[in-house]
Amino acid sequence: MSYVDRDTYGMYKNSDSQGPGPALMGADTLIGDSVVNADDDDLGDIKEIMLDMRSGQVAYAVLSFGGFLGMGEKLFAVPWQALRLDTVNKRFGLNVEKDRLKNAPGFDKDAWPDMSDIGWSNQIHQFYGTDPTMSGTHMGGRAGMGAGAGGSYSSNI
Repeated sequence: MSYVDRDTYGMYKNSDSQGPGPALMGADTLIGDSVVNADDDDLGDIKEIMLDMRSGQVAYAVLSFGGFLGMGEKLFAVPWQALRLDTVNKRFGLNVEKDRLKNAPGFDKDAWPDMSDIGWSNQIHQFYGTDPTMSGTHMGGRAGMGAGAGGSYSSNI
């Protein structure tokens, strides 16, 4: 199910946006969207979107990865700027190899980190190659994934 399918209010029905998707998107419609890399490897799905209440911007998407039926899954806070909206396939792209994600700093659903901690934030941004001072500023500039954090590639996944 994609963000278009979860649009119960019709906000995407008449979108004439020239960007990678609607200019503004409902956060609730993005929960559950799948995340893949340039090799089309399934990296999981978005479980939550974390807002920075001081800046008013999206800081992280919480990605679940691994496990089966919710058992043994690991959660990852992915900087919003590391994600790219793929409007062709109605999902997100993340420029990270599946094996590398397995070693990413993550957490258990019963033990969330203090996401406001500067040291923790710097560790997450360093892993994904994003700038902690630019919270949530980039969502791509075209359909497909385009350039991602830590390198570039072209794909219409």
